[in-house]
Amino acid sequence: MSVRQVYKKQTPAVIAIGAPLVLALFLVAGWWITTTWSGVEAWVLPSPTDYASRFGIELSNEALWASLWTTAQEALLGCLFGALIALPLSYLIYKSRIFAAAVEPFLGATQAIPAIAVAPLLVLWIGYGTSAIVALCTLMVFFPILVTSTTGLRHLDEDVLDAARLDGASGLSLLFYMEAPLALPSILAGVRNGFTLSVTGAVVGEMVMGGAGLGTVLTIQRNSVDTTGMFVTITLLCVMAMTVYMLIYTVERKSRLVNSARR
Repeated sequence: MSVRQVYKKQTPAVIAIGAPLVLALFLVAGWWITTTWSGVEAWVLPSPTDYASRFGIELSNEALWASLWTTAQEALLGCLFGALIALPLSYLIYKSRIFAAAVEPFLGATQAIPAIAVAPLLVLWIGYGTSAIVALCTLMVFFPILVTSTTGLRHLDEDVLDAARLDGASGLSLLFYMEAPLALPSILAGVRNGFTLSVTGAVVGEMVMGGAGLGTVLTIQRNSVDTTGMFVTITLLCVMAMTVYMLIYTVERKSRLVNSARR
């Protein structure tokens, strides 16, 4: 399959950009109607105009940007460490049936434990601050990256791998030149979804364990019933997560195109 044929299967740019914009307009319209005609109080649900005015003011707030950067660092570090642990494990699970049978039931059980329940334990073991928050993010990111990476490795085209083996590829050469590139889209999909969970972990960690990020800002705004400020802070978190999500998705999409063209 050629790269041109693969591109033809992609969603047209007009739909990819236009559809979210149309949906956003409908949501904002519904928001405006609700706050204008329902009589809901501003501390419960601020109006779009109040939100837009506050958002413009907060854009010049250096302290808020510093908090955003702190949360982003924690989320990125958690995602990085989670990937560094998950990727070697996924390869071991892919290569060894015995290892897979031994660890997979326990890995699944770890997802039954809510993050907010783990946070107090991390405080006891590590203490307050960035290290404990990064550890929480790592725990949240680890499992989705592990699952998607293992799935990607297990669904590799065996005909392609057999051809590589006949050409002399084995061990690390087979991993780096064939298995890893072919599984890269699945790995990136796990990292992409993992980062959004890492942002959640960073915010939860800051609200429970303290810190200087947006989770702490949200706690202060909640205590002062600053609903409009909370809307602005949540928006910044969403924009940050969406930006990294789309960057990783772009790389993932290109890797899928390259793999499809090879076939």
